[in-house]
Amino acid sequence: MSHDTISQSISIVHPISLSHGRNAEVWDTTGKRYIDFVGGIGVLNLGHCHPGVVEAIRDQATRLTHYAFNAAPHAPYIELMNRLTAFIPVDYPVSGMLTNSGAEAAENALKIVRSATGRTAVIAFDGAFHGRTLATLNLNGKVAPYKQKVGVLPGPVYHLPYPSADNGVTCAEALKAMDRLFSVEIDVEDVACFIIEPVQGEGGFLALDIEFAQALRRFCDEKNIVLIADEIQSGFGRTGQRFAFSRLEIEPDLILLGKSIAGGVPLGAVVGRKALLDNLPKGGLGGTYSGNPIACAAALATLDAMNDEHLNMWGSQQEETIVSRYRAWRAQGISPYLGRLTGVGAMRGIELANADGTPAARQLTQLLSLARDAGLLLMPSGKSRHIIRLLAPLTIEAAVLEEGLDILQACLEKLTA
Repeated sequence: MSHDTISQSISIVHPISLSHGRNAEVWDTTGKRYIDFVGGIGVLNLGHCHPGVVEAIRDQATRLTHYAFNAAPHAPYIELMNRLTAFIPVDYPVSGMLTNSGAEAAENALKIVRSATGRTAVIAFDGAFHGRTLATLNLNGKVAPYKQKVGVLPGPVYHLPYPSADNGVTCAEALKAMDRLFSVEIDVEDVACFIIEPVQGEGGFLALDIEFAQALRRFCDEKNIVLIADEIQSGFGRTGQRFAFSRLEIEPDLILLGKSIAGGVPLGAVVGRKALLDNLPKGGLGGTYSGNPIACAAALATLDAMNDEHLNMWGSQQEETIVSRYRAWRAQGISPYLGRLTGVGAMRGIELANADGTPAARQLTQLLSLARDAGLLLMPSGKSRHIIRLLAPLTIEAAVLEEGLDILQACLEKLTA
């Protein structure tokens, strides 16, 4: 099928054309079956065509397909916000707004913190990814390909090292860099917010250092700075619990949501402290499609499926399987390019590295092709595009997960210099 009418600036990882899917399996237009470890890049924690989500979409489509909430409120939006705010594991009163995407949630969060603090500067982190819109591009801790050739970006934005056991950056190093930033680059009184991923997605499934997270929370409290947690990829059960910030034992002030919030239907949200969300004047927040009734219905069905018992069970089963297989591969020495296992819970990455520890990006490109030919779809990540991120649905059948890992093992064994 020709792609001539589609912008060539869109990069495609897998040059196939998909037809349909069921849970953790998809089929292309030639009828070939694949095990899906991409999940729409973290959107399908409940798998393809989850029955509850499909039923909710069908039912809502017979009632009301669209209404702009800021023109006239509709029941699905109201019900979802009541359910969603109750789903956020914090102790303070929560309110929020729905958006079309995670990037739009980030954009609105920037407006909210500017209004609430009267400040404009934002501190983000190396390796971060927060979206592809103009303001979120500047938050991203990586130039290529996102910031290339787009000119001056909205600011001011500063970046700090992201401390994680997965990248070797310590809490002390990050705090030292933060001290330098406020001594040399910017007055702390000008900072509106920090924005951070509890587990970096595009950055390579790097889990944030807990000590640093708690120090950052204390610092933000002392300086009246808003702390934003980007849970767009790590949220809705990806790590085996509702949201990844819970493992850090902190409460962010604002939380960005998207991806698996609605079972594959475009939706996002920014939620958090009610005083922050209510700060802009009437009309300061909103959008034509934001909180579309069909998307809200899909999100309500998603929340029905994501009770803590299910999330804990799905997360622990997937984590145990992945970790045990990885350890066996290391013990067997199946590939000289098999590097570290990154992430936490069911949000795991597998690094490909050379003998000297440098990224084996060429071997990852090789692996993507080998796995696809063998019937497994994988997604790259990391600064050097050298980390496989495992994003199989949480609902994947045990036998299908093992089959996918068998294919991955066989392909790892075939990697060449």
